Amino acid sequence: MGMDGLPEQECLICRKHRGEGPLAGPVVWEDEYLVVTHRPVGEDGTAVLGYLFVESRRHVPCLADLTDSEAAAAGRTVRRVAQALRAELATDFVFSAIAGMSQAHFHQHVFARHAGTPAEYGWMAGDQWPGAPRGTTAAVADLCGRLRPYLGKDSAQD
Repeated sequence: MGMDGLPEQECLICRKHRGEGPLAGPVVWEDEYLVVTHRPVGEDGTAVLGYLFVESRRHVPCLADLTDSEAAAAGRTVRRVAQALRAELATDFVFSAIAGMSQAHFHQHVFARHAGTPAEYGWMAGDQWPGAPRGTTAAVADLCGRLRPYLGKDSAQD
């Protein structure tokens, strides 16, 4: 049973980490603490490129429940994800948010705001802009491959 009272086998993010369920998307990188995934393609066969999730491997509901080691790994990884997105995509910004409202398993959204996104699309809504770069499964996999080297860096190289 998870700390939120939900059996871990029923948690959508735990299922995602096993490659199951509706949230399963391409894994960009993982270690003993975290799993970084790209948003999966939708019903139209595409996904907005550069929308990632940094998730705790261990089933915990929120940021306050992470261990110090998990929290340090999350901070370091989110920074590296932001650097990777900025380097590999034409971005105006890279944003991040922790909400935890829909799934009681720690996950941090990290997403590119693509260059040229009109101001009327708020900071959390850039993926709703019809002009946002979208890609098929192959394009998402290609981007994940380009992002992966930024995340696998040894901390001594920072």
